[in-house]
Amino acid sequence: MLGAINAITYQLVTVTNETYINAESVCELLEKLAQLNLITPMTLVLDNARYQYCKVVQERAAQLNIELLFLPPYAPNLNLIERLWRFVRKQCLYAKHYEDFAHFKQAIETCLAETDKKHKSELISLLSLKFQDFRKLTL
Repeated sequence: MLGAINAITYQLVTVTNETYINAESVCELLEKLAQLNLITPMTLVLDNARYQYCKVVQERAAQLNIELLFLPPYAPNLNLIERLWRFVRKQCLYAKHYEDFAHFKQAIETCLAETDKKHKSELISLLSLKFQDFRKLTL
């Protein structure tokens, strides 16, 4: 699963498949984001996955007027979608057993579908835009 979350409204956009995420999946996500007709240029925050850096993705983002902002390595806490994935893992994986892949997949999809309803209060603090600043840190 590949996803993007609006940092202000918490609207979630996902691309799901049952194989691997690749450049084609990222382009599909870009297309879905462009269809939302939000402000442009839109900025999409990404980690350092190789398939996100490729020329195909960068060209498609430019065509759609989507700016790609790559975070520094080893900084998943700066990416709101990574916080959401951690929340989903906690809700759907910790101490849980599923009979088969279909039930596992359904649990994840249900959790994500409830992000703006059932889980909204929990996610508001988790997806905060307040980040710790180390400029005044003394050791």
